[in-house]
Amino acid sequence: MSVKITRVTTILTAPVGINLVVVRIDTNQPGLYGLGCATFAYRALTVKSLIDDYIGPLLIGRDAQAIEEIWQLLHQNAYWRNGPIENNAISGVDMALWDIKGKLANLPLYQLFGGKVREAVPVYRHADGSSFEALCDKIEEFQAKGITHIRCQAGGYGGGGYGPAPSDSPEGAPDGIYLDPRGYMRATISMFEKIRDRFGFDVELIHDVHERLHPVDAIKLAKALEPFDLFFLEDAIPLEQGEWLRELRAKTTIPLAQGELFNHPLEWRQLIAERLIDFIRVHVSQIGGLTPARKLQIFAEQYGVRTAWHGPGDMSPLAHAANIHLDLSARNFGVQEWSGTEPPNVVIQDIKGPHNALLDVFPGLPELRKGFVYPNDRPGLGVDLDEKLAAKFPCEHGITTWTQTRLRDGSLHTP
Repeated sequence: MSVKITRVTTILTAPVGINLVVVRIDTNQPGLYGLGCATFAYRALTVKSLIDDYIGPLLIGRDAQAIEEIWQLLHQNAYWRNGPIENNAISGVDMALWDIKGKLANLPLYQLFGGKVREAVPVYRHADGSSFEALCDKIEEFQAKGITHIRCQAGGYGGGGYGPAPSDSPEGAPDGIYLDPRGYMRATISMFEKIRDRFGFDVELIHDVHERLHPVDAIKLAKALEPFDLFFLEDAIPLEQGEWLRELRAKTTIPLAQGELFNHPLEWRQLIAERLIDFIRVHVSQIGGLTPARKLQIFAEQYGVRTAWHGPGDMSPLAHAANIHLDLSARNFGVQEWSGTEPPNVVIQDIKGPHNALLDVFPGLPELRKGFVYPNDRPGLGVDLDEKLAAKFPCEHGITTWTQTRLRDGSLHTP
């Protein structure tokens, strides 16, 4: 059966106030289309332009089943390769083509990846709070829902909200999110000591440094956290200082997760081959979609490195579903970050009462039950898009402030 691409459409929507980018690929087969996530929330219009102006025209008339061929074509067509804008645009197409492939086979994607090796996917959730008691309340709330892995933060990543410089900064220091790295370290160590005293060691704990420490301080923090038996410590070393992971690995036994900001295979190849990390944490659309993610997962398996795909709120339900299909079929799965099923309730015009806007716009998201996420077993990704409802939630394209992080002297720091 000849399946040709007839149209490539980019849809922008923000059901819960976060910009999401979706690619829809239509074919010459009646009713056969695919959906994929191309979300780069902070540069959504740029990704849309790349797809609409360059990628869409390149794809019209091509074989929708030639996924590997099309991925390589898009990867090299602009000559310069890799980077978050290009990779997210390619991801939207790649996921949509896999969605089509699953629909043609009348199978969920995990079946095309070799079938299940587990019935459901254990996930971790984020716990934070303005006080230790508020943090504990969140931990108890998640435990009541069957969550056994919980990421704990002592007031975020060492900084407050966006606003004026603190009083001890130089005169004229610009607005931003001001960090106190050393204070953050002390607060984090104290937090985990109190959590273990209160909850014991039956709960698996995770912590995200978010690259906000100097490598030497990251090593100090990791060593100090060893008695609290973390499941993993995430992004302790900044992307640009990757060589320090050898020092960190040599000086601590704490499991290490890395990769939220990775775009290029050279950023993870040596880390995995030298077994410098325990979990690979990449954002699937950020590396170009399901096709490269499958290759990365299989490569990591050879070295005993487990997957823990990035699963934040600034990705669409299509991408959350893609993570779950990868997890179900991966022998080297570790744990899955999950933030896809409990957004705030939003009152939708023409629908009575408050509704879960994200799930109304994207019906079919895999379901979280008692700490595990279960697939819905629909063909392909299993998630659809209500385009008319999506249009009721337009994106906003203002200035991003949460990435304007600064040190006490007013200088910029990686967010």
